[in-house]
Amino acid sequence: MNQEQIKQILPHRDNMLLVQEAEVIDGVAHAKYHVSGEEFFLKGHFPGNPVVPGVILCEMMAQGAAVLLAGDEANQGATPMFTSLDKVRFKNPVKPGDTLESESTIIKSKGPFYWCSAKGFVRGKLCVTAEFSFALVK
Repeated sequence: MNQEQIKQILPHRDNMLLVQEAEVIDGVAHAKYHVSGEEFFLKGHFPGNPVVPGVILCEMMAQGAAVLLAGDEANQGATPMFTSLDKVRFKNPVKPGDTLESESTIIKSKGPFYWCSAKGFVRGKLCVTAEFSFALVK
């Protein structure tokens, strides 16, 4: 999926649409975001040594995971809302010029709630891992 196709699934828009490409292969969402260096969140984090904030990395992975739900008609028109973050680990920084490639899987679901596991990589090097949940709100 390109970013225009992703906009059909996610309600996010500039400056908070943080997935540029996505595809689902065998139940795993693969998503990419290239950090240009012009993003609003880099201006103050940190001047002279910009690093993508951890919370933004988690948001990137969660948006990538949300594309897993696109194939289910029952989820159409629902907004994914974070309900928890757990077991978050930051291994390596993500900087301007990097492309974060995330892999997300759904661990379980119950009603409108979904639990996911995700990993984020830059050039094959693990940068962040997390488990999170979200609710689909109509």
